[in-house]
Amino acid sequence: MTVDVVLPCLNEAEALPWVLARIPSGWRALVVDNGSTDGSAEIARALGATVVSESRRGFGAACHAGLLAAEADIVCFCDCDASLDPGLLTGFVAAVAAGEADLVLGRRRARGLRSWPVHARAGNLALARLLRRRTGLALRDLGPMRAGWRAGLLGLELTDRRSGYPLQMVVRAADAGWRVREVDVPYLPRAGKSKVTGTWRGTWQAVHDMSRVLAEPAGAPAAAPAGGPAEGGAAAGGTR
Repeated sequence: MTVDVVLPCLNEAEALPWVLARIPSGWRALVVDNGSTDGSAEIARALGATVVSESRRGFGAACHAGLLAAEADIVCFCDCDASLDPGLLTGFVAAVAAGEADLVLGRRRARGLRSWPVHARAGNLALARLLRRRTGLALRDLGPMRAGWRAGLLGLELTDRRSGYPLQMVVRAADAGWRVREVDVPYLPRAGKSKVTGTWRGTWQAVHDMSRVLAEPAGAPAAAPAGGPAEGGAAAGGTR
């Protein structure tokens, strides 16, 4: 079973050593550089990561470029700011590989007041409530830490390239009948300043992007939720 970890990156030079040191042995780290000016790409390469460049700015653009560049059976996503420990993804991957879930999400549990600004947490709670109403899934977070079969994720045909990308993944997975599981994960104070939830404006933009996704009509493209080493490796390919 092969695993790629997509790490969207915009000026995360401070966090990269900590994050990459926690990638499980045998997994490939795909650092998607989204226009960094602090040497993040060079640091990632020096630490053994595969670097993918994505010139179009946007969280979704970076994540999708990583998904398209991935070649492994299972693809994980994790923030690259040291707020989440990618080592915890081993449990996510085990659940997917065992057929216990088609998509595993990390529910962030803040460790300290600086981990999650009040305005960002409030926006997340409101969107999670709307997500439950839209999909029927008993989810309490829209966290960026997740794992699923590469073939299935590509089959969702995700189109959002901004902050709505992680939400669109869940909505389309639900519409396709996927089994979605949520697992608690520690949410730590990030390294550096957030580009999205660190400001009221950034949070408003993220909520706006996600609200647009929730307004999309049901009926996403059919996507096989499960796969195995053969199916996952041979299905339609793509790039982040």
